[in-house]
Amino acid sequence: MEPQPPKPVERRGLRRGIYILPSLFTVGTLVCGYYAILSTQRAGQFLAAAAAATLAPKAAELTGLAVAALDNAAKAIGWAIVFDGFDGRIARLTNTASPFGREFDSLADVVAFGVAPAILAYGWGVRGLSTLSGAQIGQHILDIAWIITFGYMICGAARLARFNIDTVKPNTDRRFFVGMPIPAGAGFVASVVHFYKTPLTDWHFSLAWLAAVGLIGYLMVSTMRYWSFKTLNLRKRRSYLGIIIIGLIIGGIFFYSEPVLLFLGITYALHGIVLKIISKIRPHSPTPEEVHAV
Repeated sequence: MEPQPPKPVERRGLRRGIYILPSLFTVGTLVCGYYAILSTQRAGQFLAAAAAATLAPKAAELTGLAVAALDNAAKAIGWAIVFDGFDGRIARLTNTASPFGREFDSLADVVAFGVAPAILAYGWGVRGLSTLSGAQIGQHILDIAWIITFGYMICGAARLARFNIDTVKPNTDRRFFVGMPIPAGAGFVASVVHFYKTPLTDWHFSLAWLAAVGLIGYLMVSTMRYWSFKTLNLRKRRSYLGIIIIGLIIGGIFFYSEPVLLFLGITYALHGIVLKIISKIRPHSPTPEEVHAV
């Protein structure tokens, strides 16, 4: 009787790990969003303690801790954007995309790019006006801030819901998003806070900030087109230019993160408006329906 060849050992552990890998990046997005919320709350506690401090050095120390906490919250949102950019791509590369992964990713996005930026926008942009709470103008601004930041969060959640419904539509133009992606909206908020760091204390600037946050919320639920960069292929023969640009951006962020990230955040937020104006001035031929994606 001839000996039977050994059966191939199934690498179940490796396959299971590959399926879990995209969800681990999604968990990273959630962790960063949760940390950003806690860090913003900690900054509020430091600011309240600084306002109650009787000694100037102690007040300055507490204010410095509040500024650092707000900056850490902005950085956490930035890292959440990085994690969010990898989970979907890894799922596609490893052929492990699943309905559970898509829903899990959307829920994580609501926390990291909806709730966390809304709380950060409020804590950085208007919390410093708490000293004006006795004045009528201060109380009105605080009420307006609550409405606008909550509206930003609703717009972000609606943006994700629209994506979940429309993502299965065929014949979509992968070059564009319809409406500003919610990670880009969160990136705008985080880049501004990371650049200026010190909380706003002038109500004029606070009103301007709330107007900007409201505009970002509107852009997320609008029908303006935004470049998706999904069709960017670095394996093409002339892709060296794209590689050089990406390398310069990474180097700029590493050495000069504040101005570079602020420039990227503002530029991406405004370029949808610019594309809309160009399309009005110079109409183009009909294209396939743009994808509603994040």
